[in-house]
Formats: sequence, C-alpha cells, structure tokens
Amino acid sequence: MSSIRKIRMRFAKTMLIAAVLGPALSGCLVTQTHLSSDFGSAVRQDAMAQIADPDARYKGDPAPGSDGARVASAQDRYRTGKVTPPAATGASTIGASAGGESPK
Repeated sequence: MSSIRKIRMRFAKTMLIAAVLGPALSGCLVTQTHLSSDFGSAVRQDAMAQIADPDARYKGDPAPGSDGARVASAQDRYRTGKVTPPAATGASTIGASAGGESPK
C-alpha cells in the first residue's frame, strides 16, 4: 500500500470518527444563553455579609458559654484528665421501634 493511500485512509477514518462523534458531543453544549435575574444572588449576599462584619460577635446577654465558674470547672477537668465522656448514641438507638410501628 502506498503512503498516499495510507494517508487517505487515515484521513477518512478521522473524518468518519468526527462525523459520528460530532453530534454526540453537541449534547455537551449549553443552550441556555440567559440565566435567571437572581442567579448568584445568594453568593453575593453571603460575600456582602462577611465584608460588612467579618468579625461578627454574638450580641446576646450573656454570650453562650460565658459562665465563668462552669468554664473554670471544664478547664480543671481537662487539665486533670477527668473529662466527662459524651453519651454514646447511634442511629439505631435514636427513635428506633420494633415491628415497624411508630413510637407512642
């Protein structure tokens, strides 16, 4: 087989592949040229909220976890290695019922 014939065969195969895959790849095109008017508004609002007050603080009275005696007690337990372990819970123990009936 001559080299020109090989080149023509390779070109024909390439064109056939392009003709077959072209319509399949056109499914990846975006047909919606205009997004809704509020597209991205949540991201913009979040960014504005962070810029407006990047160091936001709780304004309640008193702030959560600000009980000095309780914090000191927790720190002492941590320092001495007597931390209260969390209660063991699992998905099968919370709200489980036997026989498929709803709990009463």
